[in-house]
Amino acid sequence: MFNNKYSIVAIALMVLMVATVTSCVDSLNTTPIDDDVVTSASLYENEQDYQQVLAKLYAGFATTGQQGPAGNPDIQGIDEGFSSYIRQMWVSQEIPTDEAVVGWNDPGLPEFNFQSWGASNDFVMGMYSRVFYEISMANEFIRNAKGNSNSTVQGYMAEARFLRALSYWHALDFYGGGVPFVTEENGVGAYQPEPVGDQELFNYIESELKAIESELPAPQQNEYARADQAAVWTLLTKLYLNAEVYTGEPHYTEAITYADKVIEQGGYTLESDYGNLFLADNHIANGVIFPIAFDGRNTQTYGGTTFIAHAAVGGDMDITDFGLNSAWAGHRVTPQFADKFVPLGSPGETTSNPDGDPEIYVPGSYQSGSGYGSNWTPGNAPPLVDDNNDGIYRGTVYVGSAGAEIQLTPERDWDESWGDNEGDGTYEAGGSNIVIPKSGRHTFMVNTNNNTYTIEQTNERNTLYISGQNKDIPSLAEFTNGYAISKWKNITTNGQPGSDLEFVDIDFPMFRLADVYLMYAEAVVRGGDGGDMNKAVRLVNDLRERAYNGQDQNISSSELTLDFLIDERGRELYWEGHRRTDLRRFGMFTGSDYTWAWKGNSQNGNSTNDTYNVFPIPVSDINSNPNLTQNPGY
Repeated sequence: MFNNKYSIVAIALMVLMVATVTSCVDSLNTTPIDDDVVTSASLYENEQDYQQVLAKLYAGFATTGQQGPAGNPDIQGIDEGFSSYIRQMWVSQEIPTDEAVVGWNDPGLPEFNFQSWGASNDFVMGMYSRVFYEISMANEFIRNAKGNSNSTVQGYMAEARFLRALSYWHALDFYGGGVPFVTEENGVGAYQPEPVGDQELFNYIESELKAIESELPAPQQNEYARADQAAVWTLLTKLYLNAEVYTGEPHYTEAITYADKVIEQGGYTLESDYGNLFLADNHIANGVIFPIAFDGRNTQTYGGTTFIAHAAVGGDMDITDFGLNSAWAGHRVTPQFADKFVPLGSPGETTSNPDGDPEIYVPGSYQSGSGYGSNWTPGNAPPLVDDNNDGIYRGTVYVGSAGAEIQLTPERDWDESWGDNEGDGTYEAGGSNIVIPKSGRHTFMVNTNNNTYTIEQTNERNTLYISGQNKDIPSLAEFTNGYAISKWKNITTNGQPGSDLEFVDIDFPMFRLADVYLMYAEAVVRGGDGGDMNKAVRLVNDLRERAYNGQDQNISSSELTLDFLIDERGRELYWEGHRRTDLRRFGMFTGSDYTWAWKGNSQNGNSTNDTYNVFPIPVSDINSNPNLTQNPGY
């Protein structure tokens, strides 16, 4: 089993010698992990050594250096926290899209709001260097493992090949096929790598994944947060779904094939509570295929999910609700994306009671903004109805603002009221206010026979935080411009904060089952062979039934269109590092067909050049390696 601290191993010196990308020895230099270790022979002596190096390969996606959270970085020339693989990937995938804006002014970062970065941008270089640092480490591991006949070591090598393929896929997706290409077959030493082109890099990633498929453990049979066959199938699905973007040749049939393997052979089930996927103990959530593990005590970093969670909190948001010790007040969503989460229900809606059945009432802080008159007024509060005369009251209540507080009253006055002192779903006379964390329509059930209650939001995926926030974004610098997101919380399923309030315990779900469901459906709609439209609709409706707590928002086959799917992917997968790739596949990332606030450096949104569909190769590599050609337009 891997040590939770990700055993620190001395391989970065060899990474320097491999010199996969010149930026690793130029403006962003890798740092040797151990200056005393200079040869691979002393690193790869036994099976345990290989295990420790493999742990470092996995840790390369989570941590940023050798001691954490800062002070001895893998990559120099950029703030260590900024250099995190997941942080860089998140910035590249989210900030240039409708899903996020950032108010910080770190050099190079505001350009991501506008799609106006250049080849000297620090964040462009940061992602590029992190990708190729990971590839270099994997190459060195594989180079040594090839000569080892130990079957366990050969299994480790298959995992290293998966991690390398994942990083090469990110390289292809972000930068195209003109990147430098090096494998374990290339010798050790300083030289100038050649690019291979989009089709060749696509073919290489495909061939690597197919080659290791049978060498990895069956789905869910490897240690948590390590690659298995389902991770390979998911990455192949993503590669095939985007093949037409990368190479001009569609592979939707293959996308269906591998998505179906995950669905039918993976043994995964959907997590019943959407929010559990983004909590401090999400390692116990169902439906996560390949996570990047984080631990607030043992994998401390200012990147990763620590960055995602802290940067989302600001304004009126209470840090204790998120298990954090500070709010970084950075990220919000655009009005255009917020509109995809129009709360179900409408202000002032109430539960009908045509037969005059017994009622109780739900006064609270939400009333004036939800169409029920003034706040905390039982006389105007919406009713819950006991239509079976069995002491069980049911009804719907519209809540216009997340974080609203309520009480229950048996009459339309304050002579008696009920609250919940323990927050355990049992109410007491005179108890504490009950907090409604999300906006939109909620279904209430109050059982007066045993003093229990349940409250279910109609749209579980809607984590927009609107209290104190403006929907529009006239200025990016002010956090209260733009709705915030309360999706990521360093809180466990039992309501306890994570192990550390600064560095979170939330694992990053790189691949999860819901994404595979949506990829299967999209590949079917796009005309791939071997799929089943009825199955595609069923899979999408499985997600919607979880989201809306029932079937009233299910769709039919005629409604399963590409326009629907790009919005549904946003509603399901927002802020998980997919959006730029998705918008690009749908032809909506650049150009004028779809604009959003601050795209093209305009508050109302503007057209951008197709140049920005891929990022530039950093200018330092272009200047240092005459074999490379800059991506068009840069």
